[in-house]
Amino acid sequence: MRLIRPLLGRSVSLLGCGFPLLGLGLALALLVAPHAIQAAETPDAEALYRTHCQGCHGVDRLGGAGPALLPESLGRLKPDEARAVIRDGRPASQMAAFSDRLGAAEIDALTDYLYQPAAVPPRWGEADIRASHRLLVDPATLPDTPQHDADPMNLFVVVEAGNHHVNILDGDRFEVLTRFPSQFALHGGPKFSPDGRFVYFASRDGWISLYDLHNFRLIAETRAGINTRNLAVSNDGRWVLVGNYLPGNLAVLDARDLSLHKLIPTKGQDGTASRVSAVYTAPPRGSFVVALKDVREVWELPYGGTPDFEPRRIAARDLLDDFSFTPDYRYLLATSRQAKGGQVIDLDAGEPVAQVPLPGMPHLGSGIYWKRDGRWIFATPNIAKGLISVLDLKDWHLIKEIPTEGPGFFMRSHANSPYAWTDVFFGPNNDRVHLIDKQTLAIAHTLRPMPGKNAAHVEFTKDGRYVVLSVWDTDGALIVYDARTLEEIKRIPMNKPSGKYNVGNKIEFAEGTSH
Repeated sequence: MRLIRPLLGRSVSLLGCGFPLLGLGLALALLVAPHAIQAAETPDAEALYRTHCQGCHGVDRLGGAGPALLPESLGRLKPDEARAVIRDGRPASQMAAFSDRLGAAEIDALTDYLYQPAAVPPRWGEADIRASHRLLVDPATLPDTPQHDADPMNLFVVVEAGNHHVNILDGDRFEVLTRFPSQFALHGGPKFSPDGRFVYFASRDGWISLYDLHNFRLIAETRAGINTRNLAVSNDGRWVLVGNYLPGNLAVLDARDLSLHKLIPTKGQDGTASRVSAVYTAPPRGSFVVALKDVREVWELPYGGTPDFEPRRIAARDLLDDFSFTPDYRYLLATSRQAKGGQVIDLDAGEPVAQVPLPGMPHLGSGIYWKRDGRWIFATPNIAKGLISVLDLKDWHLIKEIPTEGPGFFMRSHANSPYAWTDVFFGPNNDRVHLIDKQTLAIAHTLRPMPGKNAAHVEFTKDGRYVVLSVWDTDGALIVYDARTLEEIKRIPMNKPSGKYNVGNKIEFAEGTSH
């Protein structure tokens, strides 16, 4: 079966290609063989997979016409959701409903099997990446100016997670200019070329896609891994760095066509293999910065001139799960979800310089900074505790912990906004969003955009005049607010709109947004 599409032009489905089930002869045999009846009570999940899924998802569950069906790739699809897809199919795809062919016990067994690790560790190497590469159109043959009348710097790229589509939204009129199918389970944070023309997407099962925002055309795709964490684009527009959980490595791609340039195993100084926690670009440094999940190291990879992408290794005090830069890109604020507190790493000196009191599990990748009383401060949401931690970026002391109505995931602001917006994504109050006064550090307003539905990620227009908020629900929406009066301007229905990013804010690495 197939759940999505390896190339955006072809619809695919989740779990089967429709082979017939038990025939009459076997049914009669079961009537006269009690031991066979006993065996039938425990469905053979592996056999079910071979019969119904292997043709589309591959012998090793690595994917084919459909996505990989491994625990590492299905992390964002809950088992109950997978059962529903097998049972009911997936609209707008070739994923058929199997409720007429599989019983409840068989669907349960098959679902459980998909969430079990593969007997043989899956492999995806240089030859596999090169074989997966598809150049669909040469961008040199396309117009190099926008073929639409919207402001190219005020477009929003919106990942619609509920039905695996991407919307391109005009940030002045708040109208969808185009909408196209995506790979399965895109990472919510696409990245852009420095001029804003191209956008790069990463799916959780390793597909990297290159899309032209001037011409609304898909340019190329490459499968860079089996389970991908995220990607970064060099500030000279030349390279894309992809960080993978499985296999643990970095893939350097040519940003022009996504062809593979180099594959870098992520191993610590002592040879310990590691997954990649995060990759970001540091424009003033002309480098990529990489956090490793399983070894205490940060890597910096310069990309200017003719780079060799050999890592500069910086020892860390703890394993890193995520990090954020200070405004000058000299320091990393880093944390591990397994540890208490955070650490500050001086990239110039190449060493940790401070510990930071950060309880719970801070989501530093969504942390933001702004000036308060002439000093830079940093605020981060927390995915395990209902609080916002606020730090002084000069001496790293904790200024304040702001209680919220639940653990949060995303935080955003803009240089022209008096507020920092934060959701309470996790927990029973997740239909609310807090607006924190950036000077008093008090919650000034609490909104409930659609009561009973999860209010999530926000992003500002380029000038900061409007805010676009996601209601992360099947019957969700993008809601546009006036950023100062908080008046609702427009509501655009969507199916679980997750990340949405403004081109201008992202390519300028604007204050209040993320990398």
